[in-house]
Amino acid sequence: MKCVFVQIRCKPGETYRVADELYKREVASELYSTSGDYDLLMKLYIEDGKDIGKFINDNVLDIPGISRSLTTLTFKAF
Repeated sequence: MKCVFVQIRCKPGETYRVADELYKREVASELYSTSGDYDLLMKLYIEDGKDIGKFINDNVLDIPGISRSLTTLTFKAF
């Protein structure tokens, strides 16, 4: 499994609705509200061999209210 972090910027007033939808879809291992340029930080695990971009596009970015995302791939836990 690959650990992936996705930062999500939401349209004004949509953060709670986006967070609720992410939990309904059960894609997030952990989900946090954050300060700064992005509103949410999501940690998820994607099966080895799966296309990470397609998984995020199909399971996350089609949620109404998301205006931008930033995906960070991880390589090694220390």
